[in-house]
Amino acid sequence: MRISWITQGSAPPTVEYGKSPGVYPGSSTGSTTSYKYALYNSGEIHEAVIGPLEPNTVYYYRCSSDSAREFSFKTPPAQLPIKFAIVVQSNYDVLLLPGDLSYADFYQPWWDSFGRLVEPLASQRPWMVTQGNHEIEKMPVIHPDSFTSYNARWRMPFKESGSDSNLYYSFDVAGIHIIMLGSYTDFDPSSAQYKWLQADLGKVDRTRTPWIVVLIHAPWYNSNTAHQGEKESIKMKASMEGLLYQARVDVVFAGHVHAYERFNRVYNGKANDCGPVHITIGDGGNREGLAKRYMNPMPSISVFREASFGHGQLEVANATHALWTWHRNDNDEAVEADSTWLTSLSSNPACKS
Repeated sequence: MRISWITQGSAPPTVEYGKSPGVYPGSSTGSTTSYKYALYNSGEIHEAVIGPLEPNTVYYYRCSSDSAREFSFKTPPAQLPIKFAIVVQSNYDVLLLPGDLSYADFYQPWWDSFGRLVEPLASQRPWMVTQGNHEIEKMPVIHPDSFTSYNARWRMPFKESGSDSNLYYSFDVAGIHIIMLGSYTDFDPSSAQYKWLQADLGKVDRTRTPWIVVLIHAPWYNSNTAHQGEKESIKMKASMEGLLYQARVDVVFAGHVHAYERFNRVYNGKANDCGPVHITIGDGGNREGLAKRYMNPMPSISVFREASFGHGQLEVANATHALWTWHRNDNDEAVEADSTWLTSLSSNPACKS
C-alpha cells in the first residue's frame, strides 16, 4: 500500500504501522518531493510503500512519527468476492475514480483543501484514480506542464505495471485486472500509451484474473448532449476500442459527463455480446451542475440514463458473475435506481478469442 501525505514543514517520510492501535512493529521510509506552480509552493509531499501486508486485514498507522494522529485502513481481499465503489462513500474494498478530482483548475490551494476533505475516506481504503480534463493545468509560458499537481499528489503504481507515465497504469486485485487509461495524453497506435496497453492486455491471464475492467475519463459512448464530438472520445475510441474488444474487456467506466448512463455490451457502435458494457458514472458531484439533456430518441444500445447525482458499486461475486448497482444520491439519500448482473466474458465460450 502506498501512503501519501503532506506537511507544511520538514518531516521524515516514514510510515509506522501494525495490526493493533498504537503498536507499530513495521516501518517504511519513502521519499519527499515538492513542486512550484507560478507563485504557489506546495508543502512537503511524502510517500512510502508499506508491506507486504496480509489481505482483508485492518492496519493502524501514523505518518512522520506524528503520535497525535493515527489512521487505519483495511486491505482488500486476496480472493473474490470484492466490492468496488465508483465513486463516493459506501461499504467497499477499493474506490475507483475516473478523473476530475479537486476541480482546482489552476488555483493550487484547492488541491490542499480537497486533500483535507477526502482524508477521512482516502486514509481508510485504497483510492485508485485516473486524470480528467480538470487535472490539465497547463499555462503557456507561465507553466508549460499539464499535470504537475496531479502527478505530484496522486502517484499511482504505473512503474509497477510497466508504464512510463502516471497517466496510465494497471493493477490486479483479487480476481480483477484493472486498467486506468489517460484520455488526455497520446493514444494513437504509435503512442507509448497504445503500445503499453497492447502489451499489458497481452499479459492478462484470465484463469488468474477472469475479469478485466477499464477506466477512462471521456466516454466513448454517450447519448447526453454534453461533451459530444470531443476528440478525446472519438479518436481514442477509434484507436483503442479494437484492443479492448479483442481482449474481451468486461466493463468500461467513464466520467466527464455529469450524469449516469449504462449501455449494452457494445462494439463499433452496435450491440455485441462479446463487447464490454460501457457505463458513464460522471455524476459524483461538481460545481458545474448536472448534464440534464439527452439526445432523442434514446439509442437502442443505451439501457438506462438519468441526470442525477449518484455513485456506483461493482460487487464481483466470483469468477463468472458480478452485480452492478447505481445509487441515486438526491436529497442526501442513496437510493438504488439501476442494477444488473454481469457475466464475465472469460466464461462465455462464444467469446473465446
